[in-house]
Amino acid sequence: MSLTAISLFIIAVSFALIAIFVVKVLKAASTTMKSVAGTLESVEGKIDGITKESEYLLQKTNVLAEDVQHKSESLDSLFTSLNHVGTSVGHMGETMNQLSASVSKSSQKHSEDMAKVMKWGDTCINLYTKWKLRKQTFQSRTDNE
Repeated sequence: MSLTAISLFIIAVSFALIAIFVVKVLKAASTTMKSVAGTLESVEGKIDGITKESEYLLQKTNVLAEDVQHKSESLDSLFTSLNHVGTSVGHMGETMNQLSASVSKSSQKHSEDMAKVMKWGDTCINLYTKWKLRKQTFQSRTDNE
């Protein structure tokens, strides 16, 4: 065999080996691609489920936020009413303090007059008791005679 034939044979064998190697690599790549495609389909299905679940949760959150907003608005009137009640109680307290101070001043002013009235009342009761006792004594003397 000539040198050219041997060279051509080596080139043919090399080309065949390269072709076999490329076929194996392409088969391995095809298997990997099929596996990646299956994984991507699975991930895509899961992402669809997550997306639907997220949309549902978002809608539910919006409904809850609206409910909280309505309840918060209804509580505003309650707090306003409580504020008015607190203010009214404060005014009532001030009025009671003023009334108490007025009564205290009035009672101190009239305490001497009340003491005099009490003394006069006591004196009147004593006089009435003495008069009644004398009347009974006088009547018992007249009955005995």
